[in-house]
Amino acid sequence: MSDRRVAFSDLGLAALLGVFALVGTGPAAAKQGLAAPPLSYALAVGASLPIALRRWRPWWSFALVGAATMVYLALGYAYGPIMVTLAVALYGLAVRCPPRQALLGMALLFAASVVAVGVGAVTGPRSWLELISVSAWLVIPAATGMAVKARRDATAQVRAAQVRRALSEERLQLAREVHDIVGHGLAVIAMQAGVALRVLDRDPQRARAALEAIRATSREALDGLRAELEELRGRPEQPAAPLRPGVGLADLPGLVERIRSGGLPVTLAVDEDLPAVPAEAQRAAYRIVQEALTNVLRHAGPRATARVRVARDPRGVLVEVVDTGLGAAAPQGRGAGVEGMRARAEALGGSLAAGPEPGGGFAVRAHLPVGQRAALSGEAQ
Repeated sequence: MSDRRVAFSDLGLAALLGVFALVGTGPAAAKQGLAAPPLSYALAVGASLPIALRRWRPWWSFALVGAATMVYLALGYAYGPIMVTLAVALYGLAVRCPPRQALLGMALLFAASVVAVGVGAVTGPRSWLELISVSAWLVIPAATGMAVKARRDATAQVRAAQVRRALSEERLQLAREVHDIVGHGLAVIAMQAGVALRVLDRDPQRARAALEAIRATSREALDGLRAELEELRGRPEQPAAPLRPGVGLADLPGLVERIRSGGLPVTLAVDEDLPAVPAEAQRAAYRIVQEALTNVLRHAGPRATARVRVARDPRGVLVEVVDTGLGAAAPQGRGAGVEGMRARAEALGGSLAAGPEPGGGFAVRAHLPVGQRAALSGEAQ
């Protein structure tokens, strides 16, 4: 993997290594008791120039630096700054390319260094023991580069997994919203349609009221569905404002009234001394009540009644929906929506229990914690 252009930082690094080679080659040779002819300077400085390509063309950079270094070693020149340049080039290859390519490059360079040191040992002051130090100049930067690349790749994979998980959770939340909106709307529409059919001939006024309730419910469901789909697409029509106001505890009377108008007796009790409830908790409470009442419509039977209560709880707020319907006889414990309600409560750090009542009927009880860190959307009415 390589960038599409030369980076300014690599140009600066190449210039720095060139100056280092120009200044340090002579003193390094003097300390080793060797001469530093002009060609040694030319090779050392020339080897630094391809470093500018180490991100754009890591293999080119590595090959050019390696070739210059091997010629330098074959001529018997002193170890000096050119070895640092070689280490930088090999590190750049290892950190930018797959491990197999880095190992291949290191192996080719080691083979070339055997030839270069061998030529220097025959024609100059080189010794075969110098292969040990040359190997260190090859192995250490290559191993370091591969370790850094492995860490970067692992970090990138973790971040990608986190992004995928966040997207999945967001889509699951949106799917849950769509399920609640559409499921509740269809249940209410079906109930109101049944009422209208029963009273159409003998009570046209009540049939008209049922049809108006169907129209209102379907419009609300369609608006909610459109808003959720726009959020899923990530292209809301009005980015500066929500497509519809968020639901909360203040909307519970309207929800209960829609259910009650279809013939299901529902009572609502909301404690006056509730603590300030954050917007997310209010929305979760509303959706839990909505889904629980929808399940009552679907499964509790024609003679059921329901009771909704929102009260202060030692851990925050208690949301309770109890009915007098069929209880455990309902399929799947009053519908698969129970898992969605539980997920809503647990997402806020709360809990939800749902099951048949000892004396008959079915109960849903959710505990929603109210933290001071959450933004407050107002107090419950």
